[in-house]
Amino acid sequence: MSTSTRGRPRSFDRAAALDKATRLFWARGYEATSIGDLTAAMGIGAPSLYAAFGDKATLFSEAVQTFGAQYGQFIARALAEEPTAEAAVRRFLREGAAEYTRPDCPHGCLVMSAGVNTTSGEVADMLRGLRERNLGLIRERIQADIDAGVLVTDADAATLATYIGTVMQGMSHASRDGASRAELEKVAELAMHGWVATTPEG
Repeated sequence: MSTSTRGRPRSFDRAAALDKATRLFWARGYEATSIGDLTAAMGIGAPSLYAAFGDKATLFSEAVQTFGAQYGQFIARALAEEPTAEAAVRRFLREGAAEYTRPDCPHGCLVMSAGVNTTSGEVADMLRGLRERNLGLIRERIQADIDAGVLVTDADAATLATYIGTVMQGMSHASRDGASRAELEKVAELAMHGWVATTPEG
């Protein structure tokens, strides 16, 4: 018997099951989501879950990757596509208001909320690392504008990046508490008034 015909084929759509797990972790967080919750949402038994995805922590890690690829790219896109850091920040704050309140998804950001109250140091460290990576991308984009003379500010790139990251985190939490897209868009616009930057003349 060849290796391609050994064993029983999976009787479920792995990608669809993973998306359901991602949404459950997104809605409830890592700690509050049990294996029983996951099997019920994914429509599979525990043996199939362990065989296809490993343990809960391994499944969560894959769910985080799925979230990033399918739902969390708007910050990186804005940073890559906009001509200035200010334009990129304005865009992804506005888009964040829409993404965090999508009617077809749990509200907020999985990376910002799923580790709340977790007792797993591994999970907490992974999520913190992803948040720090995003802050690093924002900081690098701001620093590039400062170095090029496009951005003149008394604040340093790290402080501005932390400011924007704090606004994003607050918007995510507010959306989970029921803030609407329109309310968060107003927050995003107000946050840009704190963007201490001018474009030099000439």
